[in-house]
Amino acid sequence: MPEIQASHATGRHGAGQPTIGVVMGFDFGEKLIGVAIGNTLTASARALQSVRAERREAKFEAIARLIAQWEPVQLVVGLPLSREGEEQLRSTQARRFANQLHGRFKLPVALVDERYTSRAAEDAGAADVDAESARLILEQYLHTHH
Repeated sequence: MPEIQASHATGRHGAGQPTIGVVMGFDFGEKLIGVAIGNTLTASARALQSVRAERREAKFEAIARLIAQWEPVQLVVGLPLSREGEEQLRSTQARRFANQLHGRFKLPVALVDERYTSRAAEDAGAADVDAESARLILEQYLHTHH
């Protein structure tokens, strides 16, 4: 699954330079946002939690607490595509979320094709499907770039 870069994905590190350190991944949803944490040195990730909030500001407050706690150097957001690899309404929403993350936290953000991650998380019997999906998205990024 190819990575799809957001226009700001290279951030302060420049194109082609891998970021070293903690990376935080997100599986964006309207009601739940799965969150995972990973490390570029070990190229491993683990599901962290899902953020649930009715109000947009409450979601970003919860994400801000996680970013303050884990101090990531890179953010990764899953980009939902159709089976054929085409963008859809949810793709636009995920891109907007990625842009909001970048604007609020001033961290580089990469978008990664997330096709079939939710199904894989469900098939694995994950207790928190959204956080497990975020882990799969993040692992895909780490294995592609580090």
